[in-house]
Amino acid sequence: MKAASALAKFPRRVYSGIQPTGVPHLGNYFGAINQWIKLQKSSDCLICVVDLHSVTIPHYDPPVLRSNIELMTASLLACGVNADSIYLQSLVPEHGQLAWMFNCISTMNRMYHFPQFKEKSTGMKETPLGLYLYPLLQAADVLLFKGTHVPVGEDQLPHIHLIKDIAETFNKRFGKTVFPYCEPLLNTDSARVRDLKNPEKKMSKSALPHGRIDITDPPDTVRNKIRKAMTDCTSAVTFNPTQRPGVSNLVLLHSLCSGQSIDDIVRDAKELDTGKYKGVVAEAVVEFLNPIRERTEELNGDKQMLWQILRRNAERVRVQAAQTLEEARVAMGMDHAPAPDSHGTSRR
Repeated sequence: MKAASALAKFPRRVYSGIQPTGVPHLGNYFGAINQWIKLQKSSDCLICVVDLHSVTIPHYDPPVLRSNIELMTASLLACGVNADSIYLQSLVPEHGQLAWMFNCISTMNRMYHFPQFKEKSTGMKETPLGLYLYPLLQAADVLLFKGTHVPVGEDQLPHIHLIKDIAETFNKRFGKTVFPYCEPLLNTDSARVRDLKNPEKKMSKSALPHGRIDITDPPDTVRNKIRKAMTDCTSAVTFNPTQRPGVSNLVLLHSLCSGQSIDDIVRDAKELDTGKYKGVVAEAVVEFLNPIRERTEELNGDKQMLWQILRRNAERVRVQAAQTLEEARVAMGMDHAPAPDSHGTSRR
C-alpha cells in the first residue's frame, strides 16, 4: 500500500540502462531491447547508455570505450529503439551529483553484502571503489528521472529492492516524497536465452565468443556458432530445458527469431535429428538478424550523427535532471540562502 501511494503521484516512466560493451547479443536483444521496443509504444521510456558504469572495470581502454558507445547507440537504433529515448550517461553530470547524495545516506555494510559486488570483485587484487558504489549510481540513474518502472530479469531484482530502499530512506529522512518507489517489469526471456557452449548459463558478453550470437554476426559466423552449439547424445528434437538444456535453447532461439510457437517447431522437426535441425535454426537466426546487422553497420558509419543524437537528448533530459536534483538539494537543506532586498532583509 505504501509503495502504491508513493508511485501514484508520479507519472509512469520506464527507465533502463545498458553498458556500452560493443555489439549486443541475442540474449541482450530478447532479454531487454525487444522489451523496450514494445514498452515505448505505450509508455514514456528513457534508455541510458551507462558509460560511467563501464569505467568501474579496471584498465579499460578509452578509445575502445568511445567506439563501443557509438556501436551500442547504432545497434539500439537499428533494433528499433526510439532515437529520442537514448542518451549518454556521462553527458548528464547530475547522475554523479545525485549518486553522491545517496552515498551519504547508505551504509558500507549494505554495499559490501550486495550480490553484484561480491561477484564482480572475485579474483581482483584491488577492487575499485567505483565498483563498490556501482549500485548507488544505478539507483541515481533511475531516480534522477523519477523512473516508476524498470525492465529487469529475475537476477536483477536485488537492484530494484535497493533502489526502492534508497527512495524510501531519502523520503523518510528528509520528510518529502521526492522519489517514487519503482517497480520491476519482469522479463522471463532474459534468463531463458542460454550460452551456446554452456547452456547451464545465460548468454553473456563475458563468455567465450562461440557461446553467444552478436546481432552483427555475419551469416556464416552464425551458422558456424550454431553448428558447434552443445546439445547431447539424443538425436530427437524436443523441448525440455531441465533435462535437455542445449537443444531446448536452440528451439527457444528458433521460436524467438521466427515467431513460431515451441510446440509447432517441435512438431515440424520430428523427422530431423539435432544435426540437421541446427541448420534450420541457423537460417531462422540469419534471416532475423540480416536487416538489423545491415542497419547497424550503416548507422555506425555516421559517427557525427550518433553523437548529435546523444548530445541532443542529453541536453533535453538535463532539464528534468536539474529539477530533480534541486528538489533533492532543498529537501537536504542545501538550498541557497535568499538574496537580501534593498532594506537588507532576506526574501523568500
